[in-house]
Amino acid sequence: MLELGLVGKPNTGKTTFFNAATLADAAIGGYPFTTIDANIGVTYVRSRCPCQELDMDCDPQNSRCENGTRWVPVRIIDVAGLVEGAYKGKGLGNQFLDNLRMASALIHLIDTAGATDAGGEPLPPGSRDPMEDLGFLEEEFDRWLTGILSDGWSRFVRKVQLEKGDISKPIAERVSGLGITREDVSSALRSAELDPDSPESWSEKDLFKLSKNLRKASKPILIGANKVDMEKAEENYKKLEETDYKVVPMSSESELALRRAEEKGLIDYKPGDSEFKITKEGKLGKKQKKALESIQGFLDKWGSTGVQKAIDRAIYDLLEMIVVYPVDDENHLTDKKGNVLPDAFLVPEGTTAKEFAYQIHSDLGDSFLHAINARTDQRIGEGYKLKNEDIIRIVSAKGR
Repeated sequence: MLELGLVGKPNTGKTTFFNAATLADAAIGGYPFTTIDANIGVTYVRSRCPCQELDMDCDPQNSRCENGTRWVPVRIIDVAGLVEGAYKGKGLGNQFLDNLRMASALIHLIDTAGATDAGGEPLPPGSRDPMEDLGFLEEEFDRWLTGILSDGWSRFVRKVQLEKGDISKPIAERVSGLGITREDVSSALRSAELDPDSPESWSEKDLFKLSKNLRKASKPILIGANKVDMEKAEENYKKLEETDYKVVPMSSESELALRRAEEKGLIDYKPGDSEFKITKEGKLGKKQKKALESIQGFLDKWGSTGVQKAIDRAIYDLLEMIVVYPVDDENHLTDKKGNVLPDAFLVPEGTTAKEFAYQIHSDLGDSFLHAINARTDQRIGEGYKLKNEDIIRIVSAKGR
């Protein structure tokens, strides 16, 4: 299952975001390091389900479908707040960085109101420029990764040169526990403009440059401009928008309030919607009604609370994923048990039919013969590149 990392300095609203996205009950506090051990949960990315287009009822098994929206699960990890010098062990230091090893993308929450200092201590809104919080996370991660690469580097290089192999492979093996692939390493080497044939000449500065490019290739970052509903925040948000980052305005507190109200049956609301409907107005107190009116005003202005949008954009924009539906019967669009459109798989754009077979099961990939596009009823070869919302049957030698 794909994993998203929820990161940022202390007291930016990460755990509120996590609770809103997962309906968990992780501890929330207005002070640094409320989160010490990482919170791990499951959230969902939205996709259009083919069921309505095809005018049929589906039977989701690994996901869920609500009125034509397929909710595909992804894992999310909320780690302790990061402070400057974490790579040296400051704050909760390497524990934070180590928890992010297998995250495919990072959502970096920024206190857009500028109401917390560098260590997460509360300040009056507008006291800090959120732009100061942008780059430090990348710097900490890059220096942490540089430390991993440089440890025993000379000995590592000598061994590689004796084996006379491609340097990208042993480097990938060295950092494979961080979710970094050989393709990531090859891309990073090109971007860093390092000579792969003479790694013995790479300096500490070169290794830092390599680490930076490895992080960019393997841990893309989306900015969650949180607390955008607070005083001084909108002006800061406009500055964040002018950067090269993908930025989503949000109010994690508003999303959590809506999710809790929906959970109690007080409102009808789906994550990512621009409005909600009160279903039990008689059970709402004056304060609750006023709070919901305020939240609706936020939705009218910004379109959503931003929490679901951040999750969706991290999966689709940063990671460039598509959703594909495997079936065993291309005529009835069912699995072997008769479930209609049972599973929804998130796969990278450009995934081929044979690569998809391997993602389902290694045996299916090993015995792959061809596939069938259930939408067109056409036979497709192993090199066919899957498209979003494709419905595919894999034909294998074992299944014949």
